Amino acid sequence: MSAEAISPTTLRIIIAVIGVVILVAIYFFGRPRQPGQGRRLLPRKRDDSRIDPVLGDAASAEGAREARDSGTPQQGELDVALKRELDRLGATMTADRRAGTEAPAPTPQAHAEPAAGRRPLEFPVDRIVTLFVAAPGGTTFGGGDIVVAAEKAGLRFGAMHIFHRLVDGRPDAGPVFSMANMMKPGYFDMPRIGELHTPGVTFFATLPGPVSALDAWDAMLPAAQRIAELLGGVLLDEDHNALGRQRIAGLREELRTWDRHHEGEPVRMPPRR
Repeated sequence: MSAEAISPTTLRIIIAVIGVVILVAIYFFGRPRQPGQGRRLLPRKRDDSRIDPVLGDAASAEGAREARDSGTPQQGELDVALKRELDRLGATMTADRRAGTEAPAPTPQAHAEPAAGRRPLEFPVDRIVTLFVAAPGGTTFGGGDIVVAAEKAGLRFGAMHIFHRLVDGRPDAGPVFSMANMMKPGYFDMPRIGELHTPGVTFFATLPGPVSALDAWDAMLPAAQRIAELLGGVLLDEDHNALGRQRIAGLREELRTWDRHHEGEPVRMPPRR
């Protein structure tokens, strides 16, 4: 039996049906998620009623509750996706480029990526230590204020378009720790930094690094405290709880143990150029 040609009327009906299906798909898959929808809550390591104040400051603990309870997914609230993003940042800094390999030429619209803070390839990522500085009460930090605070805290803008603390005299050794935007995709767009408003910033140290894990922590914690002070933010641990003395002591012990388990392993530094 020979196939009959589709009449114009039938063709218009088919196109109309396809259009309706597309509109329905856009409606269901394109609408914004409601707060809490599709988000797996991370287990708390201790009860909210026992949150330690930040270095003895009870007001900071209350601010931490506000920052944790009032945030929305659109504002970069810590969730599983954000932790995956941190893992991606650490891994990308490891495998970004091999030493001595020329970077590809940037597109006309893109700015060349700074080299400072690029993680050497020979450093595999074994662990990522994370801190957060969050704006309290559902407020945000301005991009310009973040840049000024980062400079005052001794951070340098570099690879991945984020800020880094580098080894003195050895900027090619990789970052001791880094500071990223809490909101995805995590970097800072310097040409448009004045337009940035973010609920917080993320500090992370990838291990192993150019210094011991404990030395990296002892450098990252004061810098995060300084940024929190300059921006009027709240310092939080990896679970978005207020960072108190007890948690600080616990993290130091964890990192001391990590160093002990990796004692004797050479920390390979790239050759000077």
